[in-house]
Amino acid sequence: MSSTLARYTDRRVLITGGGSGIGQATVLRILAEGGRVVAADISDAGLRDTVAKAGGHQHLSTVRMDVGDEASVRDGVAEAVAAAGGLDTLVNAAGILRSAHFVDTTLADFETIVRINLIGTFLVTRESIPALRQGNSAAVVNFSSTSASFAHPYMSAYAASKGGIQAMTHALALEFSKERIRFNSVQPGSISSGMTDGVGASRQSIGPGLPADMDFSLLGKITSMLPLDGGAMFAQPDAVASVVALLGSPDAYWITGTEVRVDGGTHM
Repeated sequence: MSSTLARYTDRRVLITGGGSGIGQATVLRILAEGGRVVAADISDAGLRDTVAKAGGHQHLSTVRMDVGDEASVRDGVAEAVAAAGGLDTLVNAAGILRSAHFVDTTLADFETIVRINLIGTFLVTRESIPALRQGNSAAVVNFSSTSASFAHPYMSAYAASKGGIQAMTHALALEFSKERIRFNSVQPGSISSGMTDGVGASRQSIGPGLPADMDFSLLGKITSMLPLDGGAMFAQPDAVASVVALLGSPDAYWITGTEVRVDGGTHM
């Protein structure tokens, strides 16, 4: 097994959603492990924040990318591969969480969530395959969610998108197994990020938070078991970033076609 602090030395990594939350934490983690990282995000301000938090790291590049737009993905991936000099690890962290009563979810709401989360993962992965085929110990880490396998109220569209990512990850792991490209996903749960910080912020309309008139008794099944310092409800993004770093590294050479749940025991 390689040294934890050096296992990304000479590895070239593209991380979408790198301007905030878990994506940003993953950028910082892999930089710390010696990786050459391209952070992609639709938010220029988010990317500037990542650069600032990385201290202007010499091995960090950024690219603006809208993962739901095919042309943006095509151009963004090409720019990222050129900047990094190739691609060994792809992390599809970009996504949105929108919650609402099911009957208040419009077709446009549903399609937006699926386009960014599921179709975005498809587009970025498809455009990255040629570079990954030329990569070293190539690996893809997708972002599913605990909602893909367990009931989370008010998140039907989000759960559908994440379930699709999980199923697609399994299919890709088998399809590209003989080319030695590994595909895995993480299932974050109870993690503080830009997507979860707005819990309770909206009422019945699609938004980052849960409906103000939600039935809290329905959340009894998704309470984390592990205690956090200060009585916090959610763990910090680095809890997931460390797992992503493992799955995207050569240390995980015997892991493919599966998902790792990172939820503090919420779904035992």
